[in-house]
Amino acid sequence: MPVLEAKDLRKEYKLGGHRVNALEGINFQVEKGEFVAIMGPSGSGKSTLLHLLGGLDSPSSGGITLAGQNLARLSEHKATLVRRHNVGFVFQFFNLLPTLSAEENILLPVIIDGKDPRKYKERLARLLELVGLQDRRHHKPDQLSGGEQQRVAIARALVTEPAILLADEPTGNLDTKTGTAIMELLRRSCDELQQTVIAVTHDARAAAYADRVIFLRDGSIVHERTADSEEAFGPRLRGILETMEQLEAV
Repeated sequence: MPVLEAKDLRKEYKLGGHRVNALEGINFQVEKGEFVAIMGPSGSGKSTLLHLLGGLDSPSSGGITLAGQNLARLSEHKATLVRRHNVGFVFQFFNLLPTLSAEENILLPVIIDGKDPRKYKERLARLLELVGLQDRRHHKPDQLSGGEQQRVAIARALVTEPAILLADEPTGNLDTKTGTAIMELLRRSCDELQQTVIAVTHDARAAAYADRVIFLRDGSIVHERTADSEEAFGPRLRGILETMEQLEAV
């Protein structure tokens, strides 16, 4: 069974006296351990789709099944619990609490969920190793670089072992070298932890780390590109760039 499934997903907004269709009939599935990138020009519906998948907003019609549960059939309270237990979020801006250390920021979702953080000692150690911050665990955000802060944000998103991690432009606020390191980290989370990741990005280099790239335009899926597991990074990147050029030419 897929970790996540979107069926005929539609989202409509009212702007003044006009109706704007942000998403029109989106259908796709995501399997456990899969890394999916979502690309498209500004206004194509990328962030809207990510917010719907994470339960931060509700579709106008259609349905989302997350970890075997249809979100549309749940009460607001139950949908909140499903989101809290099954979705990790990583945003362009790191959203760390400035008064907490890296370690405390990572454990924040555990505390919010009313669980004993001491029981997450092994998980915390594993994540600090994964993100390479063992020696920075007691540092506060203002003592960390932008890349280190994003690493903390990723570890925080993974601490509760969510069914899916949703990343909205995770490299958008970082330089090229640091952004590459962050995408390599997300790739490792799939390969080593069997984490499922969906990342919205405008950057073809970032998308080249994914197993599959979904291209949106005007609220619809216009193309999907799946990479062979043996395909090297260079051919993946060239394939994505060629697809982008073809779609822009239409």
